[in-house]
Amino acid sequence: MRKEVKEIYASYGVDVSKALKELAKTKISLHCWQLDDVNGFEQEGSLTGGIQTTGNYPGKARNFKELTQDLDKALSYIPGSKKINLHAIYQTGKIVERNEVGIEQFKDWVSYAKERGLGLDYNPTIFSHPMLVDGLSLSSPDEKVREYWIKHCVEGLKITEHFAKETGQKSLMNIWIPDGLKDVPADRLGPRKRLKDSLDKILAGYKYDKKVMDVSVESKVFGIGVESYTVGSNEFYLNYAASRHICCLLDTGHFHPTENVADKISSMFCYYDKLAFHVSRPVRWDSDHVLKLNDDLQDVADELVKCDGLQRSYIGLDYFDASINRIAAMVIGARNMEKALLRALLTPWNLLKKAQDNYDHTKVLALQEELKTLPWGEVWDEYIKRQGMVSDAQMFEEVRVYEKEVLSKR
Repeated sequence: MRKEVKEIYASYGVDVSKALKELAKTKISLHCWQLDDVNGFEQEGSLTGGIQTTGNYPGKARNFKELTQDLDKALSYIPGSKKINLHAIYQTGKIVERNEVGIEQFKDWVSYAKERGLGLDYNPTIFSHPMLVDGLSLSSPDEKVREYWIKHCVEGLKITEHFAKETGQKSLMNIWIPDGLKDVPADRLGPRKRLKDSLDKILAGYKYDKKVMDVSVESKVFGIGVESYTVGSNEFYLNYAASRHICCLLDTGHFHPTENVADKISSMFCYYDKLAFHVSRPVRWDSDHVLKLNDDLQDVADELVKCDGLQRSYIGLDYFDASINRIAAMVIGARNMEKALLRALLTPWNLLKKAQDNYDHTKVLALQEELKTLPWGEVWDEYIKRQGMVSDAQMFEEVRVYEKEVLSKR
């Protein structure tokens, strides 16, 4: 990196070295399900419960060995501090029923993570299963259905705590359910009361160590087959998380297409000590496209930095594209997340805030536009170099070679 680049940013009051250090320690949780189209290791078959992938690009990982082989390849191109985000369907060894999935089924993942110095996050898998009766789980009117999924989540608390203690890194267990109705419901309150009761039973089911892990709940505005009513709405989970002192998770694809998810962050930090995120790219709906370095992503990164929220947030990625090379998809999205965070860290927010507080909105606009042409790309190249990574172009060429030598033979 040229000396002039540091000097340019210093003229705005930005310390480039400090920004690079902050970025390097910001943990990004990488979703393993990008590498196998959310199939998992339990069984073969189509996804249900509002989950859908499109495309059939060759070379999909089919088991733990192939998935971790591909994950190692992806990790070799993703800089910074990393964690792996798992779903219950990625259990290994003896495959058991979801409500019996426990620590034993994730021994291989714990070993994998410890060998590489990675943290682990966890998600109970409440989709693509016969016990998702008529699209309902924790909000089902059937007590047996609710009990099944409650036990699955309670076991998940134990798994997540185990992850944290084994890896020495704080872990997150996130609960998302697809529950809802296709058409206008006759009763909106009943399912939400049942969901509230189920969540209370999960939290009471195991006294986990809050020093090493957190629990989050994730809302959604609608989904396939539940277009008219989603039980776990944003309002429901905002209130539930606040009242139970757990995390609220914002999935950037789970809101109305005209909502600005970034705008929610500052409001939530007024009331929450920490937040959780699944960062995705919706195209007209929750389509989980690979992250691009677009305005929506930059807005989220900007708010995280402005609110001093990087070390108070769980930042996880959540997209799955089966129409392109899956390893490249994971790497491109993860690098774009870090690029957005770097640009945010290189922004002189103090100058901008001061101008706003002085009612100098002309200066705010002028400075915002001026900053767009600063040489942040050279700072990114320096970051990649310090992390021992290759350039974007070289990454793409190497992944192409891996596709020819490994993926094409599956």
